[in-house]
Order: sequence, then C-alpha cells, then structure tokens
Amino acid sequence: MTDTSTTPAGEYEAQFGDYFALMKPRVMQLVVFTALVGMLAAPESVHPVIGFASILFVAIGAGASGALNMWWDADIDAIMRRTQGRPIPSGRVQPGEALAIGVALSGMSVVMLGLAANLLAAGMLLFTILFYAVFYSMWLKRATPQNIVIGGAAGAFPPVIGWIIATGSFSVEAWLMFALIFMWTPPHFWALALFMRNDYDDAKVPMLTVTHGRRSTRRHILAYTVLLVILAVGTGFTSIGGPIYLVTAGVLNLLFLIGAFRIWKRDEDDSEADDFRVERKFFRLSLWYLFLHFGAILAEATLRGYGMGGW
Repeated sequence: MTDTSTTPAGEYEAQFGDYFALMKPRVMQLVVFTALVGMLAAPESVHPVIGFASILFVAIGAGASGALNMWWDADIDAIMRRTQGRPIPSGRVQPGEALAIGVALSGMSVVMLGLAANLLAAGMLLFTILFYAVFYSMWLKRATPQNIVIGGAAGAFPPVIGWIIATGSFSVEAWLMFALIFMWTPPHFWALALFMRNDYDDAKVPMLTVTHGRRSTRRHILAYTVLLVILAVGTGFTSIGGPIYLVTAGVLNLLFLIGAFRIWKRDEDDSEADDFRVERKFFRLSLWYLFLHFGAILAEATLRGYGMGGW
C-alpha cells in the first residue's frame, strides 16, 4: 500500500462529501438494507429505537471497513479506471486520514452496537470488519483468483448480524440469507471483470479473468449461477419464504440463468462487437437481484405480522 495522491498537499481541503465517499455509500446501502431485513425477518421483535440505533451502528461499521479498504487499496485504485476518482487516488483525502477514520469508526461502531443490542452482534460486526479490511483487502484480494469467492463472505454477514440483533443467536434462516449474498457475489463481480477488461490486469489483481482467462470465467459464472438459482428458489420454501418471495425468486432467477447462459455461449469476438452488451445487462440485473430478493423476504415478514405472510 503506497501513497498515490495526485494532488499536492495543501491545494485542496477535503469536504464532508469526500470523507463520506471513503465509506463506500453504495455498498453501505446494501449492508443497511440486508441487515434491516435480517432483523425484521427474525421471529423476535425489536424496539424501534434500539433497532434504528443498531442498524445505524452496523452502517457505520460497514463504512469504517470501506475506509480501511480504500486506505490499503490506494495504489491499485490509482491504476484502475473504475476507481481512479476515489478520494485517496484523486488527492482529495490523505491516506493517513482514511486510516484514522476507519480505525476510529470501527471501534465506535462495535462498542455502540454491543451497548445498543448485544455482545454477539457486536462480535459479529467486529469479525466482519476484520474479515473485509484485513483478511480480504490486505491478503486475499491480491493472493488468489478465489478472492471474490471467499471474500464475498464479508458482504454476506449483515443479515446475520441483523438477525442476531433481534434474537441474540444464530439460526438456519440467518445463514440462508448469508448464503444468498455469498453465492451471488462471484457472478456479479466476474461479469464486471469481463467488461472492465484490462483494469485488473494493469493493477495485477489476480481476478479469475486474469489468472484463468475469460473463457473459464464465463464457465464459472454459469456454474455459480446454477447453484445460486437452486439456493434462492429453495429458500422460498423455508420459514422466511412464502408466495411473494417464491414468485419474485422464480422470475428473477429465470432471467439470471438466461443471462448467465448467454454469457457462457459468447466468445470475446462477440463481446467486442457489441461492447459487452450481454455482460453489462447481466451486471445491471445483478444489482437489482439482491434488493428484490431481500425486499420479498421483508414483504413476507411484514405480512406475517398480520397473519398473512409466509406459508
């Protein structure tokens, strides 16, 4: 990890928006939503004030891990076109500031979640921060083409934390929500890697497209999508599923499977000819995939409170 600031110190004074961008707000949206769904889908109710505070501290913890990730990845962020505009490589925030913010917010979020909810939830938040900022960012990402497979667990823990906030314990349902995110992550990011083309090569990040080639990546996308479809549809028959979820999952997974099959059939000449239209469409669909699945779980949980949701 190196200082890659492109703007001389003193020429730009960081604004609130620059520091907020360190926390990866788009990722935070997914973290907050899935943690909230995990909490509301649990069989135990949570006082609204405790629930709001708990989800807020989970969001802060997610933002803290994002800041630590940006601090460590500043060198490769400066190389990749997709990330060159981030606060550190663009010179808007100094690396030391990002590190300080990440460490401070990590400690605060874990302590406050322990006080607001329970120690198990706080422990899981701490484990998630360390998993993403240390295990994934500092080692796994640059060490193996399975980086996004194993590292995807970091983004899959929030619904488990939400469930623990409500119940104080683990459950099969919580891990089903974890598995849904975990299995979604590889095809989502591998599709991105296909049309980002040389970014990962230039940054020397061993994504599957770099180490095993694009043909192998296309096969992996299809294989993981098939497993994801089985898991997602099967979840509809559990206690967190129901008719609304099952219909939603049926439509989304049919579209997702068709998209993965089309990616598998194509070669690089086809993709180059239409500027990766199929891959880009699959990636856009994947952005909606999780939100709609978890939205359906939330709908079932909400209706269940009125005696209508679930089976």
